Amino acid sequence: MSGTQQSAHSLAFRVMRLCRPSLHVDTPLRFDPCDLLFGEDLFDDSVAASQLPRLLQNHLNSDSSDLTYRSRFLLNHPSDSLGLPALLVLPQSFGAIYLGETFCSYISINNSSNFEVRDVIIKAEIQTERQRILLLDTSKSPVESIRAGGRFDFIVEHDVKELGAHTLVCTALYNDGENERKYLPQFFKFMVANPLSVRTKVRVVKDTTFLEACIENHTKSNLYMDQVEFEPAQHWTATILKVDDPLSESNSLTSELFKRPILIRSGGGIHNYLYELRSSTQEPPTVKVEGSNILGKLQITWRTNLGEPGRLQTQQILGSPIAHKDVELQALEVPSVVILEQPFSVRLNLTNQSDRLLGPFQVWLSPSDSLDERAIMVNGLQTMPLTQVEALSSSEFHLVRMVSDGGFPYYGLMLKCRLGL
Repeated sequence: MSGTQQSAHSLAFRVMRLCRPSLHVDTPLRFDPCDLLFGEDLFDDSVAASQLPRLLQNHLNSDSSDLTYRSRFLLNHPSDSLGLPALLVLPQSFGAIYLGETFCSYISINNSSNFEVRDVIIKAEIQTERQRILLLDTSKSPVESIRAGGRFDFIVEHDVKELGAHTLVCTALYNDGENERKYLPQFFKFMVANPLSVRTKVRVVKDTTFLEACIENHTKSNLYMDQVEFEPAQHWTATILKVDDPLSESNSLTSELFKRPILIRSGGGIHNYLYELRSSTQEPPTVKVEGSNILGKLQITWRTNLGEPGRLQTQQILGSPIAHKDVELQALEVPSVVILEQPFSVRLNLTNQSDRLLGPFQVWLSPSDSLDERAIMVNGLQTMPLTQVEALSSSEFHLVRMVSDGGFPYYGLMLKCRLGL
């Protein structure tokens, strides 16, 4: 990796990125000798086709001492068609750097002059739009000398946590052959891209919240997801929902010890995860951010084809807006059968769901809109005053009523209670 530098300097930085090698893929045209020496008609005769491998066996055995490699194009095994000769290739370019990876660089400072330089102070740091991170500083223990034609090598690492432009700044302060103090800065720029995107959907079904997370691979290599774990916020519990796999049930012990990673293919491959969220308390969560409740965040770890690790953490995932009323009136106990001309009691509960003192209140009965129920007369106290209710507390009370017959042999009764401050 090249960088900008000043002229008339004895020293120069050279930067190489340290990363895992790649598999060398060689796809030559390989063939079966039977197809080359004989026609397809030979295989119509089953006896001749069965004797042919024995006749050619002595001529097809590969000899490791044969330096002519005359059998290199022979398809000796079906796996030869994959084109993987068991060779690894070192990276030929700086390559792409993604968020969540560990940037590891091998830096060499070379002395290209004909004389020795002394008292070399080396610094290396990463500059982003937000911060500067010091990776190496030899101010307290400078390099005593670098001989003519010699070099000093070191390795730096940095966990990439920001997107966009990054600059690796390498500086050297040294004494040249004329004992003149010189300062050498060099800059190496690179971009950091996003390896994957996470799209979430939240659905609420009664008391259960379902979170769907769709992970898409934006890199040019396959990603093997080691862990996609949802960390719920306070007052929430999370359970991942998976499709039943009969193979995993038969090898449950093996699957617990050796968890098989999930493959997300390169160039836009996706995988969906589904989580079931439930409130850990009976009371609604009180954590709010701009009118929405915090559900939690995802922790994602993965590896590439040759085991290069990566890790990302999403921002807080927000659910549907919380729309709780300040006051809630609930019927706790209502008799299923009411006898005419006899009093009955209804037990009610008034809950203050706000964080302040509310009240006093009034509870009253409202008339029904049904024509049949208008002939029913309910006797008793029509309005009932209640005292103030403390914040996040409740108060229980009873309403005693009596029903008078209006001439109907069988009917249903509906009581409507309204609350007012």
